[in-house]
Amino acid sequence: MRMLIWLVLIYVGFKIVKGFLANRKAEEPPAKKDEEALRDPVCGVYVARDDAVIGTVEGERIYFCSMACLEKYRDQIEQK
Repeated sequence: MRMLIWLVLIYVGFKIVKGFLANRKAEEPPAKKDEEALRDPVCGVYVARDDAVIGTVEGERIYFCSMACLEKYRDQIEQK
């Protein structure tokens, strides 16, 4: 009986660790050839330059994953 409990605990632990590692891989930039991936300054998601929402803040071009992140960034700038 103890052996069965240990096996179940090891299996559950393995699944938890595997789940955490899978989430880390999703945050890495896409590995498309000849395509630049840029990091969104608000949420940290990587987005391809061609798919990014481009915002100009104080004369600087900044790339975002969505309009929501662009608006959050502008709100943060206005609050400073």
